[in-house]
Amino acid sequence: MAAFFLPRASDDDQAERLYEALAEFAGCEPAPPGRRVHSVAFRQDGAAWVAEVGRELHGQRTTTTLRRGELLEHTEELTSTARVLAVYPGPPHVVVTDAQPITGTPSEWPNPFPVAEPDRVTLFDAL
Repeated sequence: MAAFFLPRASDDDQAERLYEALAEFAGCEPAPPGRRVHSVAFRQDGAAWVAEVGRELHGQRTTTTLRRGELLEHTEELTSTARVLAVYPGPPHVVVTDAQPITGTPSEWPNPFPVAEPDRVTLFDAL
């Protein structure tokens, strides 16, 4: 488990203020220490994705094809230009990224976006 942080925050006080401001932007409540989400794993359009605070969204899509009577698996690594700024607990969990409208960075993901049924949720260390 990791200690609570937010990208772009220079100290703990600024991280708290930013966490509250991003929650307001996302239309959700900020979580108290001990319930703050570090990462959430979920499935979207047949791919397994991970939204981890401080990292770009990343995932994998595995496809299986039958070729000459043999099953072949192909795993494709997926990435997004959107970096995760915060994840708020749900349901649904809400992921806020640094993509539009926060910055000019384009993304195939809306910002913020909900994760209704996560496969795994990892919390930050409790204080």
